[in-house]
Order: sequence, then C-alpha cells, then structure tokens
Amino acid sequence: MANRRRKPQTTLPDEIPVFPLEGALLLPRGQIPLNVFEPRYLAMVDDALAGKRIIGLIQPREDADGDLPPLRSVGCAGRITGFNETDDGRYLITLTGVVRFRVLDEVSTRTPYRVCRVTADPFRSDFEIAGEADVDREQLLGAFRAYLAAHDLEADWDSVARASNESLVNGMAMLSPYGPAEKQALLEAPDLKTRAETLVALTEVTLAREAGGGGALQ
Repeated sequence: MANRRRKPQTTLPDEIPVFPLEGALLLPRGQIPLNVFEPRYLAMVDDALAGKRIIGLIQPREDADGDLPPLRSVGCAGRITGFNETDDGRYLITLTGVVRFRVLDEVSTRTPYRVCRVTADPFRSDFEIAGEADVDREQLLGAFRAYLAAHDLEADWDSVARASNESLVNGMAMLSPYGPAEKQALLEAPDLKTRAETLVALTEVTLAREAGGGGALQ
C-alpha cells in the first residue's frame, strides 16, 4: 500500500509546549536538529510524539537568567519530523518549522516543561510559501559570497542554484553566526523580502567591522 501524503498543516494548537533555547532560530519549512538530554525536555518530546508532535522553539530574553527565564514574545512552532534515541538515553530530533507564533501567556501546568498559550494569527502567511519574487537573489548571493571569501569558506553552489528563494533566505538565516538579538530580528521580519534585506545588512555590517578590526557581531 502506498504511503499517504500528510496534508500541510494550516492551524496551530492554542497551547503548545515550548523549548527555550538562546541563539536558536527556526523558520517555516526550515529544519533544525536538536540534541535533547534534560529530563524535562525528554518528557516534552515523549508527550509531543504521543500527541500532535508540535514543539515551540523560542528564545529567552537576553537579560534573563535562572531556571524559568522570561521568554521572547515571538517563537516558531515546529513539528517533530525526525527522531532517534541514543544508547545513553538522549533524543536526537529534527524540528521542521510550521508557523511563527506570538505568546499570549504562560499556562500553569503540572508538566516539568513549560507550556504557553499562543496565537499564529499574525503569521498566517507562514502556512504558504509567499514573497519568492520579491527577494533580490543577486544581492543576497553577493553578500553570501563576500562572507564566504572573508572567512575562507566554500559552499555547495549546485545546491544553492537549485534552492528556492525561501529555502535560501531561511536556510542562510538559520545557519547565520549572529547573536540572539539578530536571530530574533530575522525571525520577526514581516516577510521574506525584509528577512533577506536584514540578512544582507547584518552581513555587510559584520564584514565592515571585521575589516576594521572590530570583530563580528555578538
């Protein structure tokens, strides 16, 4: 029997478990690998796999510390699309981005992990690919080439050539070396064009600082 193709997700539960992770960026249709080892997050993955497989990735605020730091107001919900358990009890999972969300409030719960009440209403366009034609691909690739050259790095240019504008922009944003504030700015960009322009601007500022001896953005 042929495998059924899963319908694209077009809704987000009102309450989702959240994984606070500083410096991590997940975007719609992007993929991020996670190495899960803390007991509370192992429990979160277990419960997610038994349910809708949704986990919200979100950054704590930069000035936060402690076991329950305040969270940023915007994160991205991902669906567990890959799972492997290691011999030492860790979970290696892959989250595939579904939609960004805004936190409405945190829910009091008996679970060892945190749960938030969220809305995806401000980001409903995330459910579909949009804005491909608005991206200045040459400008983006120019900044990418300059960054690679400055750091003596190579790229798989065949894969780059085949990538859609969304895959290129979001992939570069997720893999970028920038700090939590810059990652949050990329996450909250209102559309693909703005995200691409933000990425180019960050790259140009970083290269200028490095050329002047000021170092990369942190």
